Amino acid sequence: MNRFDLTPYRRSTVGFDRLFDLLENNARNAGGDNYPPFNIERRSADAYRITVAVAGFKREDLDITAQQNLLVVQGRKRAEAAEGDMLHVGIANRGFERRFELADYVRVENADLADGLLVIDLVREVPEAMKPKKIAIGGNTLEVVSDNSEGKSADAA
Repeated sequence: MNRFDLTPYRRSTVGFDRLFDLLENNARNAGGDNYPPFNIERRSADAYRITVAVAGFKREDLDITAQQNLLVVQGRKRAEAAEGDMLHVGIANRGFERRFELADYVRVENADLADGLLVIDLVREVPEAMKPKKIAIGGNTLEVVSDNSEGKSADAA
């Protein structure tokens, strides 16, 4: 297995610990279980969609939990009695847990189940206080100029 040593980068960066942890965890779990299959789609600059193939699962069999920077999708299949003798079982009838690491300020907007596909829409909402601001330098004071089209500014000493 190819493994990258991130130690030199950890020594020369500050505040990127979470990013390096994500990379290392992803490399460790790369050979893991691929059930159920899923797609991740970027719908716009701040909107994403995760589609998970959950054929055979009902709404009550699925559980979606959003925590800080983590989305967990779980499926617990309830045992159903077959009416006849099963000659071949090719449809997966097992539970699963799928974890998705979310960036800061990404929240679940909605989730829907149709035609065996669980669709989860995500949106990134950066708080106004965290958006980039331009700092104008003039005289003895700094003026904070926001990037909005109104051109409002506020003094910051």
